[in-house]
Amino acid sequence: MSNPAIIEIEHLTKTFRNAEEPAVNGISFSINRNEIFGLLGPNGAGKTTTISILCGLFPPTSGKVLIDGKDIHTELDSIKNILGIVPQDIALYPTLTARENLAFYGSMYGLYGKSLKDKIEVWLQKLGLKDAANRKVSTYSGGMKRRVNLIAGILHSPKILFLDEPTVGVDVHSRNVIIQHLKEVNASGTTIIYTSHHMEEAEHFCTRVSIIDRGKILTEGTPAELISRNAGSTNLENVFLNLTNRKLRD
Repeated sequence: MSNPAIIEIEHLTKTFRNAEEPAVNGISFSINRNEIFGLLGPNGAGKTTTISILCGLFPPTSGKVLIDGKDIHTELDSIKNILGIVPQDIALYPTLTARENLAFYGSMYGLYGKSLKDKIEVWLQKLGLKDAANRKVSTYSGGMKRRVNLIAGILHSPKILFLDEPTVGVDVHSRNVIIQHLKEVNASGTTIIYTSHHMEEAEHFCTRVSIIDRGKILTEGTPAELISRNAGSTNLENVFLNLTNRKLRD
């Protein structure tokens, strides 16, 4: 029987130069194939550092990371093409059109010709952008930019998709469209790792959640399990606030 875990993390630690404490402090967890895994935490909790390590953006101080059975330390080049990344900051060229941006990002993943063109047209249609596809991205609303940003990360049909605040700053309609299509991407076989400050969204979107704070995992389970395990909690936001002490974070 094949290993259900597509990502395995053991004793992962990251300490930045001159930092008093590790940003990530010896965490261990696994992410199963085809699940929607939420890594949730307040500002400075260590979630962005963890995601950055998993994406290969910088190495850990210590610990082990396996992605699809491959060691990220020694096999990163063969891992990169199965990853899709949708960053919180809009990673688009404002003076290019949506089609031009997507053609560029698709080529970065080795797509070209009719196959690339067809994928672009399908996703522009799905996310309601086809009529505006030849406009410069600088003229787009925030929700439209978010949708193009999402397409750029999923155009090559990655096995694993990292989402960092994919719906931040968008209207309700754009958020619903984004979440609906992310569920379809997941149903087609893509594992999703998601971070967000929208606890209600996370509760209904994620199949399993870890809450991280001060570089350590505080709890893990399905949203329903976390709610049932925390006395007095009626939703995931209650759990989150109770575990992170309800303190303001800058």
